[in-house]
Amino acid sequence: MADLILVGCVKGKRSFPAPAKDLYDSPLWNHRRAYAERAGCDWYILSAKHGLLAPDTVIEPYDLALSHLRAPERRQWSRRVLTDLIAATPTLQGKVVEIHAGKYYAENGLTKGLRDLGAIVCRPLAHIGIFNQPAWYRQRAVLD
Repeated sequence: MADLILVGCVKGKRSFPAPAKDLYDSPLWNHRRAYAERAGCDWYILSAKHGLLAPDTVIEPYDLALSHLRAPERRQWSRRVLTDLIAATPTLQGKVVEIHAGKYYAENGLTKGLRDLGAIVCRPLAHIGIFNQPAWYRQRAVLD
């Protein structure tokens, strides 16, 4: 059972400003969001542009993916997310943090940084291809 869920943003976005949880628009996003909301724990969005976002934070549409950034920029992004998480969460020590995002979001210092802060990091979809992820989420919805 997760204490905190981090959900990666997606390319598809609505064309107008909206709360982050409503801005992103794709079947994969809908599965990720529903999973995080059903979990009943705190969850945040990992945005390529904004870093860590609370779901209700209103933002403008943007076109940026971490895969478009160079490795040093991705590491800087991870440090920014960790700093924001420390400010938003009293402690990560012993907390189970699930990351539902691609490798660029999880592997450029974020996972290691979370572990260095004492978190137990899980990436349940790390070895599941993006096209098979919706089925994983659908199966979990049936089990709830």
